[in-house]
Amino acid sequence: MQNVDQYYPTSGRVILHVDMNAFYCSVHEAEDPQQYSGKATAVAGSVELRRGIIVTCSYAARRQGISTGMQVQKALRICPSLIVIKPNFHLYRKYSNAFMQIAYSYTPLLEAVSIDECYLDITGSRQFGNPLEIAEDIQRRIMDELGLPCSIGIAPNKLLAKMGSDLKKPNGITVLRLRDVPKILWDKPCDQMFGIGGKTAEKLRKLGIYSIGQLAAADEGMLVEHFGVMGSWLKRAGNGIDHGLVNPEREQSKSIGHTTTLPRDVIGLAEARPILLNLSDQVARRLRKQSLVASGLQLTIRTPDMKTITRSRQLEVPTETAEDIYKAVCELYSRHWNKEKPVRLLGVTLHGLTPKEESAIQLDLFDYERQPKKESLNKAMDILRNKFGESAVLTAGMLTDSHSARLRNHKERGTSLQKDNLQTVDPDKE
Repeated sequence: MQNVDQYYPTSGRVILHVDMNAFYCSVHEAEDPQQYSGKATAVAGSVELRRGIIVTCSYAARRQGISTGMQVQKALRICPSLIVIKPNFHLYRKYSNAFMQIAYSYTPLLEAVSIDECYLDITGSRQFGNPLEIAEDIQRRIMDELGLPCSIGIAPNKLLAKMGSDLKKPNGITVLRLRDVPKILWDKPCDQMFGIGGKTAEKLRKLGIYSIGQLAAADEGMLVEHFGVMGSWLKRAGNGIDHGLVNPEREQSKSIGHTTTLPRDVIGLAEARPILLNLSDQVARRLRKQSLVASGLQLTIRTPDMKTITRSRQLEVPTETAEDIYKAVCELYSRHWNKEKPVRLLGVTLHGLTPKEESAIQLDLFDYERQPKKESLNKAMDILRNKFGESAVLTAGMLTDSHSARLRNHKERGTSLQKDNLQTVDPDKE
């Protein structure tokens, strides 16, 4: 076995970036290999309706020309055999927790950056082997125990570890040392550098900087002149330099948001209300899970022609409840959106987040009397959803046509809703 300890100075750090491959599709394949193994699959927000958007797709689907962000209708034209799967976020969280636990068994210095990727600082983990052996062991265990493929980058910093994990997919392992940067990265276009988006890359091209190598050689003063403090970061990144540490306790969220692409365009506040209520409920639940309150919010609206507008407002009192958030976003929608114009996507984002125990929430007498009941109800609803899934408890305003039909059928048959794990709650009657 090759010893890669020699690649790093004794005073340096050894960072892994573990990146799950086509995570959502891989989870479904692991759950039902007979149905999905080796097939072209895609997860989409709306399986039934043609305007759904591909969230992710398997590598077999990618070889057929399918890509993230593509409309389901177009994807099915390109690949008629494509299997389109409805998202199951409860299942994804289960597998995410499982692979993170495997990674955590090698070091407590684990930083989860999303549901399907994490950084590990294994500088102090030599008892498990050298870096390559540790990466191979993590990759093998995730496949053997969970049936999921992953790619891993090994590097002296987070930036190069992330770049390394992207170089060999699926199921690859890449060692990317500082001395490898000129040979491996410098001939690549700037937008392939992690942290450089399309707009920044376009601005760099206008300055005559097309490749990562040209970025590494660029004058830092000129970069700062055009990009501000980011200019210094661009210069360092081009040379593979990153001083960021793996942070097992990431700083408190600056915002909490949720968006949904709608299965069909909605027109007017009446049609938008159930969606806005559902979004408000989801972000409020995430807020309570972190014991935070929000003092501001933003509404995002996207039209069928992909034009996006955002509107924000401050709240009179910091809140953690869906009721307050819902009232505020409905007010923003009414004030800033033409009721006749169709909407394809809606989103609600909370900002101005502070720990609940540090926030002085002022209540009038009526709210003061209701607050304990509201908090008790929210806690009970959160417990039920954690146990039975997101749809276990719905407020009356969240009911879609399909939910309403199920309720009518149950009433007509006189049967219990518990078989469907569906409960309805009217907060004002609790």
